[in-house]
Amino acid sequence: MTSSLSIAFIGGGNMASAIIGGLLRQGWPASAITVVEPFAAARSAAQQQGLAVFADAPSAQAALVQAQVVVWAVKPQSFAEAAAPVAPFTADALHLSVAAGIPTASMARWLGTQRIVRAMPNTPALIGQGMSGLYACPQVDAAGRQWVEQIMAGTGRHLWVPEEGLLDAVTALSGSGPAYVFLLLEAMTQAGTGMGLTAAQSYELAVATFQGAAALAAQSSEDAATLRQRVTSKGGTTHAAITHMQATHIPEHFIAALQKAQQRAQELGAEFGA
Repeated sequence: MTSSLSIAFIGGGNMASAIIGGLLRQGWPASAITVVEPFAAARSAAQQQGLAVFADAPSAQAALVQAQVVVWAVKPQSFAEAAAPVAPFTADALHLSVAAGIPTASMARWLGTQRIVRAMPNTPALIGQGMSGLYACPQVDAAGRQWVEQIMAGTGRHLWVPEEGLLDAVTALSGSGPAYVFLLLEAMTQAGTGMGLTAAQSYELAVATFQGAAALAAQSSEDAATLRQRVTSKGGTTHAAITHMQATHIPEHFIAALQKAQQRAQELGAEFGA
């Protein structure tokens, strides 16, 4: 761990808190972390972690000039406005963005550098169980990639993609993916209550099933189709459910839904990266 690395966070909301929490759990010194956050409540939460916190970029000038990595954890529609006062102090830094949709070309224009990495995390990062897609501009060297991996390590796993456009697919699969799981948990809970179980019993069964199935898939050398077939005996209860899902084209609808998410990610990039 590069404990001497100086990091400035622009934005101190949920995802910034998740990354900072992971850094602190790894033993990263709070003195090496600065947060620039305009909202008082978020500033207060960061201050309670022992971090240097500032309301705006001019007041954080000294820390920003020294920052080796700047983490952008702002809303996509606010990125350009937030970048203007920060850019004069951070031209030599590596920039890591967790702002959804903003392309590196736009960030390079606003920040005056192409040493940029985009990350697409998801909400389980809040408990250190996230999955992040990462893309680095060609100007980011191996050391820069290692810095990013160290910073993101506390949020869970990561996957580098070779082309920036693939981050839209990452957004559709893992970025938005937790919501799909939560939707299915809702449906399974509702089904369970309709069959006579309590809502609490149904939810416990559903959550544990997702946890167990995901753990099994992660440890198995077999693909998902094979694992599904192993628990789908012809004429049995699972077969009845799966056959109904296939007959009503649920897999096709699900794929189409993810394609809609990818399309929306592309639209957001065009909209906010202009």
